[in-house]
Amino acid sequence: MSEEEGQGFVIRDRRGQPAEAEVPPAKPGASREGEDQAAAQPAPPISFSSFVFSMGTSALMLMGERIDPSQLETPVNLSQAKEIIDILSVLEEKTRGNLTSEEQAVLKDMLYALRMKYVDLSSGKKATPSS
Repeated sequence: MSEEEGQGFVIRDRRGQPAEAEVPPAKPGASREGEDQAAAQPAPPISFSSFVFSMGTSALMLMGERIDPSQLETPVNLSQAKEIIDILSVLEEKTRGNLTSEEQAVLKDMLYALRMKYVDLSSGKKATPSS
């Protein structure tokens, strides 16, 4: 018995090898066609604007917005929405002078929309989520 086997575990470097059984088995009668189509489409490139949009969308969802009409209603969480708004505010401050005019406009417009919605919700003006 080698010294390595006597310790009770073996380390195998599997980087570069195809992953085994990462996809759970399909349920009987379930179709994976939609999943296959989604996996076949390449993801859009990540950019500063898409990052800001993603963060803004998350904040809107936390403030009760339903981005997709088929989406279930989520509970409003103003403290987490405020945290995202604060993060975007810090990002605006730290990137001042280093953004393209388009990136700056996306960030400014997103922050304005998020702040207005947050103020409305926190003051009780629009307590019900919109759909």
